[in-house]
Amino acid sequence: MNFEIDEDQRDFAKSIDAALGAADLPAAVRAWSAGDTGPGRKIWATLTDLGVTALTVPEDQDGIGAHPVDLMVALERLGRWCVPGPVAESIAVAPVLLAGDERAAALAAGELIATVAVPGVQPRAVDTGVAGLILCAEGTEVREGIAGAQRRSVDLSRTLTEVTPTGDPWTADVGRAVEFGALATAALLVGAGQAMLDSSVDYAKQRSQFGRVIGSYQAIKHKLADVHIALELARPLVYGAALSLAEDSPDIKRDISAAKVAASDAALLAARSALQTHGAIGFTSEHDLSLWLLRVQALRSAWGDPAAHRRRLLEAISV
Repeated sequence: MNFEIDEDQRDFAKSIDAALGAADLPAAVRAWSAGDTGPGRKIWATLTDLGVTALTVPEDQDGIGAHPVDLMVALERLGRWCVPGPVAESIAVAPVLLAGDERAAALAAGELIATVAVPGVQPRAVDTGVAGLILCAEGTEVREGIAGAQRRSVDLSRTLTEVTPTGDPWTADVGRAVEFGALATAALLVGAGQAMLDSSVDYAKQRSQFGRVIGSYQAIKHKLADVHIALELARPLVYGAALSLAEDSPDIKRDISAAKVAASDAALLAARSALQTHGAIGFTSEHDLSLWLLRVQALRSAWGDPAAHRRRLLEAISV
């Protein structure tokens, strides 16, 4: 099976890169961490202009109704640029929970940002302070939620909030929404891993030690080659799982867990290798690499940590 994206999808990815590459994402992420969400909201407006916020919303709710692979293409780019906010929750999960609800059109139009909590899976909602809608989903029911106690994530640009459900429930395919959350996070991790690999390669070509650029040393070459291989193995698993979602395959859980595990491991390897390549400077708050290092640590545990997905994968292949 061919998991390569087509020309239209490559053009879509390039348009996202062009827009976000001109937006000074590191400055926006730092501002977001300090409580100034203005620059980040402008980036979300750009995502709306590109159609990203409408991808998962059905056409009859003023969305695009795009294929899940298109969504993964977009989310990988958002991970690569470290876009702040409840990206997976608002763009991938909330539209599923709001199927048939007029508020989905507001998501597509960029008029509404949503965040989601799912007890047992995603117990705390991300960035409730910027979300116009907080959802709490469990079983087959969804309610609006009220924000409670708040704590900072290891990623300083993310806040995690306890949510209390309130109001009348409505029925939704919560299980499918959870799968979208896990796979969306996997795509974000692949993008973040690729960003750190690119940064490491560029740095290795510039930094000299003992009279030679460090990229000429076999140890550095092999380390970064291992990261490249890990990402190249994870990416088709993400696209393959997206196909399973689109086709309602009986292997959805297996495929998505495999993608989340592979993406989490690849991104962690990219983070470790980037830090080793850059040295201690890479983890200082002044260096942009630190933003991706912390984002990866946060996303690895989002929508099911690697251990949980390994257990689910083992159960699926043991049947």
